[in-house]
Amino acid sequence: MYSKIISLRFPKQVAHQPIAMNLVRKFDLSFNILQATIYPRKEGLMVLELSGHQKNFKKGVKYLKGLGIRVESLAQDIKRDEEKCFHCGACTAVCPTGALHVSRPDMKVLFDKEKCSGCEWCVSACPARAMEVRMNKAILS
Repeated sequence: MYSKIISLRFPKQVAHQPIAMNLVRKFDLSFNILQATIYPRKEGLMVLELSGHQKNFKKGVKYLKGLGIRVESLAQDIKRDEEKCFHCGACTAVCPTGALHVSRPDMKVLFDKEKCSGCEWCVSACPARAMEVRMNKAILS
């Protein structure tokens, strides 16, 4: 399962279209709307967490861009403070993508940033407060 938080800037010509429904029906994607401001005949903004198979995700983004929607990744740069982390594994229990996992046999918690969706669950689960979040924007190509 692939998941990213993205922002969509709608031109007024497409603000009335069922964009989110089409992402579900046509591309088998699921979404969680985090913020939305869309008015008829005006520009709109929607921030959502979009999830599904990576191939479908890419097709969905291509569909959105084809409608003239500006798509930006609201990437959350998750960092782990190695000095604070005592490798308890609490974060691995809540990580939905497997970005945090326990290495065997040494029982160290490893963090793979490439797999991280930026959901922030590890931040609240970490008793040592070793996980930190920083927002940054990147336009999806």
